[in-house]
Amino acid sequence: MAKDKSDKTSPEHELIRELAGLLNETGLTEIEIEKAGLKVRVARQVTMTAAVPAMQSPTGILAAGGVAPAAIAVADPARHPGCVKSPMVGSAYLCPEPGAPPFVEIGSRVTAGQTLLIIEAMKTMNHIPALKAGIVTQVLIENGQPVEFGEPLVIIE
Repeated sequence: MAKDKSDKTSPEHELIRELAGLLNETGLTEIEIEKAGLKVRVARQVTMTAAVPAMQSPTGILAAGGVAPAAIAVADPARHPGCVKSPMVGSAYLCPEPGAPPFVEIGSRVTAGQTLLIIEAMKTMNHIPALKAGIVTQVLIENGQPVEFGEPLVIIE
């Protein structure tokens, strides 16, 4: 008797359940695996909102929605021209090893190509370089934090 592909105890079904559990454990929104010619991608939809306090600009003029233009820029660091975004999904580390000082801090002067942090993905440590020279004005993640592809990590001005 042939096994029904919709059988809830199939190896594929178990793999999907394991990947869904891994998403919940790690807080990631998407995971993909390819094994023996089978490619499985599990994703969940996450709605994120940013609360921006209403504030008055120095000129007294507020942008639409009652928010000053400067507050809008802060609300979306990914649009900043000096934003360094994550090139992959993984765990971000701000220092080379536990107990060591961080690669960079707010106020650090960096050169193009200098390591800003490490992202561990699939047990591989990937050094994330500064895209340009400048001063680190924001570090948008914490040490050991899971990060998504395209997530803003550091702002360099």
